[in-house]
Amino acid sequence: MSIFKAYDVRGIVPDQLDAGDAYRIGGATARFLGARRLVLGRDARPSSPELAEALRRGVCDEGVDVVDVGLVSTPMLYYGVERLAAGGGIMLTASHNPGQYNGFKICREHAIPVSGATGLREIERLAASCAGDPPAARRGGVETLDLREGYADHVMALGPASCPPLRVAIDCGNGMGSVGLEPVLGRLPLTVERLYFEPDGRFPHHEADPLKTENLEDLVAAVRRTRADLGVAFDGDGDRAVFVDERARPISSDLVTGLLAGPILARHPGGRVLYDLRSSRATAEAISAAGGVPEMCRVGHSFIKAAMRESDAVFAGELSGHFYFRFSPTLVADDGLAAFLAVLDLLARTGRPMSELVAPLARYHATGEINREVDDVAGMLAAIEAEHRAAGAKEISRLDGLLVRYPTWWFNLRPSNTEPLLRLNLEADSAAERDAERDRLLARIAAGVRG
Repeated sequence: MSIFKAYDVRGIVPDQLDAGDAYRIGGATARFLGARRLVLGRDARPSSPELAEALRRGVCDEGVDVVDVGLVSTPMLYYGVERLAAGGGIMLTASHNPGQYNGFKICREHAIPVSGATGLREIERLAASCAGDPPAARRGGVETLDLREGYADHVMALGPASCPPLRVAIDCGNGMGSVGLEPVLGRLPLTVERLYFEPDGRFPHHEADPLKTENLEDLVAAVRRTRADLGVAFDGDGDRAVFVDERARPISSDLVTGLLAGPILARHPGGRVLYDLRSSRATAEAISAAGGVPEMCRVGHSFIKAAMRESDAVFAGELSGHFYFRFSPTLVADDGLAAFLAVLDLLARTGRPMSELVAPLARYHATGEINREVDDVAGMLAAIEAEHRAAGAKEISRLDGLLVRYPTWWFNLRPSNTEPLLRLNLEADSAAERDAERDRLLARIAAGVRG
């Protein structure tokens, strides 16, 4: 299986990805982007120093200058690309994957992502076809830059003007979130319970994937133990955040999108806010109630960022814990730390606990994401679509997989990008209807294409 995925490059080191691959991908990226200068950053995985050195050589051998920003989160790299007006950037990370993985997130100017649909396939081709080419006559230079204080200034624009002296529990999962977070915490009157702030790409305490409930257990315990007003967990490269209320209950990220829309729309009245199609109906309703224009979009950071640019949206949120901000007319980026500061701003503005703010939005009943193996993904989607058209569904969309809506319930089935899986999300007005329709759909999937 190729290490070139839908949104990034990722594989097990050294079996699938090694220094030779990193060198070739660095050169191919430099050639594809045609930039004079690229920003390179990395996470703290054991394989990152060797891969970063090879990546840097590959870029420089194409005659392209490098700004090496060292150990950073992915949002910090995005900030660096924009601040330096660079032609692009490469973040060496495998995000929330286990420590034996590594990879590259690639962006062009203004941190616009390069995905499978917008250039990764060409970079893959160039990495293979140009492997034996000689270095450029003029080799690129290398400079280093510390982004921490500048990045703190950048994200603090989303924080509260006057932050209340809250107690918060923060789990960085030994990922990169703490690198940008520490300078920000020094500017806020917070009492912080720190969990796993030391970057360690072996992830010795738990996976740096806050979407898995087992990875929130330590944070939930810390919120209870310290009686914190809020808990937040970041993923491995710091571009996602998942929140826990003061009652130590995890909050679904689609509801956080609905909550954050309020203060953002107060600054941008009538603005457009995007939400991914797996989100609760309460999300769109909250955006409308705050005076915004809700718009459903596809899942995936490259799609959402492109849609924000096209529609001039002011904010977007994804069920996975990605929150997207319009930092400037040219920079649209997902940023876990910015989401944390936006939540602090929400608490400062309302003076109410997080559980009270969430409660009105938690009025529907969702299944969460359920995965099922399917032999014929396309055939299954077509069969289920035909059945629900015949049943008189209120709305059917192929925006992303299959979305079917009825007056009191809806479901989305999306194929996996890498496995023969269908991912089911379903929501209903009542728990009984949710369970009945979930069981009916799962039985239909198990029965196969022909039923």
